[in-house]
Formats: sequence, C-alpha cells, structure tokens
Amino acid sequence: MQPSAPQPQRNAMKARMAAGDLTIGMIVRLTRAVEIAAIGKSAGFDCLFIDLEHNSFSLDTVSQISMTATAMGLTPLVRVPGLDAGDISRALEAGAQGIIVPHMETAEQARIAVDAALFPPLGSRSFVATSVHTLFRPGKAADMMPKLNAETLVVGVIESVRALENVDEIAAVPGLDVLLVGTNDLSNSMGLYGQLDHPKVIAAYDRVATACKTHGKHLGVGGLVSRPDLARSLITRLGATYATAGSDAAFLLNGSTSACAAFRSTT
Repeated sequence: MQPSAPQPQRNAMKARMAAGDLTIGMIVRLTRAVEIAAIGKSAGFDCLFIDLEHNSFSLDTVSQISMTATAMGLTPLVRVPGLDAGDISRALEAGAQGIIVPHMETAEQARIAVDAALFPPLGSRSFVATSVHTLFRPGKAADMMPKLNAETLVVGVIESVRALENVDEIAAVPGLDVLLVGTNDLSNSMGLYGQLDHPKVIAAYDRVATACKTHGKHLGVGGLVSRPDLARSLITRLGATYATAGSDAAFLLNGSTSACAAFRSTT
C-alpha cells in the first residue's frame, strides 16, 4: 500500500477568513514558553501574533511557539522586524503559517514580501523537501509548493500617510492576503497623536477598506486595544475579517493589577 502524499498543516485562520468569519489575534511579546499557545486556545483566539519588531525573541522561540500553536489549531503569524527576505523566509521555515510585514508603504515593498514568503511561481522562496509544515514528511516540489502557498498568509501593515497614498497599488499585488491598519502609527503619521477616532483616521480606514474590496484582500483592524467599541464599529461597518485584541504583556499586567486592587479594597 502506497503511503499518501504529504499535506501541509491547515491554516485555520486563513480558512475562516475565506469564509468571511472574523478572526481574533493575540500579540505574543513577552512569553517565551509554549504554554502561551494553550492559553490562547483556551481564551478563544484564532491566531498568535508573534512580534519580532518590538522584542528580542530568538528564532528558536518562534519555532517552538509556532509548532505548538499549529498543533492546537491556532495560526502562528510572525511580525518580522522589517522587509528582509531572510527574516521572512526563516520565520516561515521555523513554523510560522504567515508573516506580517510592518511599515509597508509601496507596491514594490509588497512584491518583495510576497516574493520572499511564497514558493514559485508566485515567489522565489527556497524549497526544502522536509518541512515542519508537513511534519517533515518529504514531498516533491511540483506537488508541495502550490499547497504550501495556499496555507501561507502574507499581511502588510498600513501605518503611514505614504502607505495610505499608495494603498490601492499595494492591495493590487498578487499574493498579498491582508492589509492590517496599524491605527496608532497611522494616526501619529497624520499628526493626530492618540486621536484614534478622528474623522481623518476613520476616512483612512474607509480608503483601505475600499482598496481591499476592489482587489479581493482581507481588511485587518489593529492598534485599537484601548478602543474596543471603535474596533467593533469598524469591523461591522467595513467587514473586517481580522482584529488584534491585545498582547500577553498587557493581559498579564491588567489582570494582575485588577486582582491586586480587588484584594487591597478589602482592607
């Protein structure tokens, strides 16, 4: 009996987004242990947003958390530090099922990200027959590369005025799946520091949403942890299929602060 051909592990988040469902992510910025995947699963998250832009995680940490998350049905995404092909491909080889590229401002940058993240003919990522994504079962390149591409998410963060000016061209790049609005940095770039609900910021969301609808991309809502009411309004009105709900560091601090205050109130 011939063994069945290897199959990449399913990207549960990508499937849910394709079905039009809202997916929710937790930023992992503090925890270096695999237990964070179990906590994310129990809390009901769809993905872990492993942040290499704002911390000092090693690639080994990324690999351990990513493999555990995938086994639990969560999608591990890695926000790489910048637009470096080596960082992108190594994060994916370590077990991430998608990459998040910060400060994406031009269509050319989007093409570079896609080229690094996807295998031929959509990109130029190097193929290895024994991959963590197939649990190290080897497969032929011609068979495996399209399947691996189909389970990989490529996300670009729109977080500057320049990105907003070029958003239609960015959204038109084949292979890019999601435009995630980084509301904090975008409002800062517009000179509207902390004014997350300013009409110009809301208009920027409308512009990104229009580009997404025109070119068949998913819209993501980020940077609105302090304003869940605004996030819910944008998600509902614009049909966003991804939102970031907070970070492990914030959840730990907020929970412990609340618990401490509750006990102090008894004295």
